[in-house]
Amino acid sequence: MDTNALAELLFPHVTKTPEEMEALFPARNLKEGTVVSRMAPSPTGFVHLGNLIQGLTSERMCHQSGGVLFLRVEDTDAKREVEGAVEILIESLKHYDIRFDEGATVEGDSGSYGPYRQRQRKDIYHVYAKQLVLQGEAYPCFCTEDELADIHQRQEAEKANYGYFGKWAIWRDRSIEEIKEAMAAGLPWVLRYRSTGSIENKIRFTDLIKGNLELTENDMDHVLLKSDGIPTYHFAHAVDDHLMRTTHVVRGDEWLPSLPFHLQLFRSLGFKPPKYLHIGPLMKMDGESKRKLSKRKDPELALTYYRKEGFPVRSVYEYLMTVLNSNFEDWRRQNPDAPVDDFKFSYKKMNPAGSLFDAAKLRDVSKNVISRMDVETVYGEVLAFAKDYDTALYDHLAADPDYAKSILAIGRGGKKPRKDFAVLSDVRPYLDFFYDDWFRVVDAYPEQFSPSDIKAALEAFVAVYDPADDSGVWFDKIKAIADRLGYASDMKAYKEDPCAFRGSVADISMFLRVAVTGKLNSPDMYSAMQILGYGRVIDRIKAMANKL
Repeated sequence: MDTNALAELLFPHVTKTPEEMEALFPARNLKEGTVVSRMAPSPTGFVHLGNLIQGLTSERMCHQSGGVLFLRVEDTDAKREVEGAVEILIESLKHYDIRFDEGATVEGDSGSYGPYRQRQRKDIYHVYAKQLVLQGEAYPCFCTEDELADIHQRQEAEKANYGYFGKWAIWRDRSIEEIKEAMAAGLPWVLRYRSTGSIENKIRFTDLIKGNLELTENDMDHVLLKSDGIPTYHFAHAVDDHLMRTTHVVRGDEWLPSLPFHLQLFRSLGFKPPKYLHIGPLMKMDGESKRKLSKRKDPELALTYYRKEGFPVRSVYEYLMTVLNSNFEDWRRQNPDAPVDDFKFSYKKMNPAGSLFDAAKLRDVSKNVISRMDVETVYGEVLAFAKDYDTALYDHLAADPDYAKSILAIGRGGKKPRKDFAVLSDVRPYLDFFYDDWFRVVDAYPEQFSPSDIKAALEAFVAVYDPADDSGVWFDKIKAIADRLGYASDMKAYKEDPCAFRGSVADISMFLRVAVTGKLNSPDMYSAMQILGYGRVIDRIKAMANKL
């Protein structure tokens, strides 16, 4: 076969050479050991937790080393692309604070190694496709869908491996005359890789997460260019990762079976392959067993789930750090107020088998994260969430920001801040009683307390309440009411002999709490009364007393 003639026949329009491409995309001027990595999702309209995990891993490795993280949109599969998905993808990643140094943006591309959308790089791929044909390592295949289906059926009958290889690769060794004849007839063709591998052979490879691996060599003549001239993921990623000077590729371990082919491609193209980190799947408990998170079964796989539920970005970020690095929780306990970026992330601490998604732990982490936010931050987080998902809450908070902040400031700050909510969607039921149009009594008094006792306690408080009292004086007055009604003002004495009392000062406080907030559980009562103001506190207590 005259490969020069074949290359000109297939790619007459390609005049540039690989050397010219190298000059257009020179090596980056970075220090030794610097990481250059990418996120390269497909625009299918579904951005999932796995994307974020891969993105965070790449982002930490890049930015901790002083390197570069870029976003490349792998849109070679037009059949799977959803309209507007690129914008959804970019905005979702931006929301989760994945900071790209270059790459695709909603407005276009930013950076010197673009285009960053693969369909716009078609001419670049054709330069390397032509080179592979020149080298005798690629050839055109004119098989129809029916012919491929027939090959599959015969392989099934012979119990052979499925695929286009060996004797089944019927266009592998056709003459240039046959190829010319097919082209003259206008038959569509794909470009296939000419594999020299054998399944009898093994390759050894070191993955930075999985460790030393032994994989079966690739013997398949995989498609490099589809009939429309657009590359497959396999070919495009090899060309792009080389020209964009990617040093490390982070991806899911579902790509491990393709790795032997990818390494073949890098060798044939004359490229040094990047270092690979294959991340294990996210699992969850399903009864007694573990299974992968599923798009169909598990809403928590989609990133949109976390926005709708109201998990702040920082909560999701910190939770994923506990998933990715086993030492993160110890670091956080030792550095409760340090920025999360101070943590020294390491791929060496990642679990090769994948990690278990724990919804309860996510909520616990989120409670801690929200409790450490200052009032301005938490107000901004709640307001942004409410604007998208709870317009009534947004209207209430935006109408009087200072009032809303005074509520959110309760128990905030100090060494042991309150942990009243895990998600921003918890905020409305937490503070609804502060707004008269939302206030209602939702909890009943426990049946063991007589209405006359409750009424007496409420009336006694009305008689002595002074909003000018500090919290100590305020509570002393409640303890005095307890003593007067036969309730223990000293909790230690009550615990030693509960039968000696009608109840405790905690019960007197509970009588007031239900009257003022409508709930058995609420934020700090002294602070709540200060915010509500004397008039509303007295009116609510009197209204409750009148019902008893």
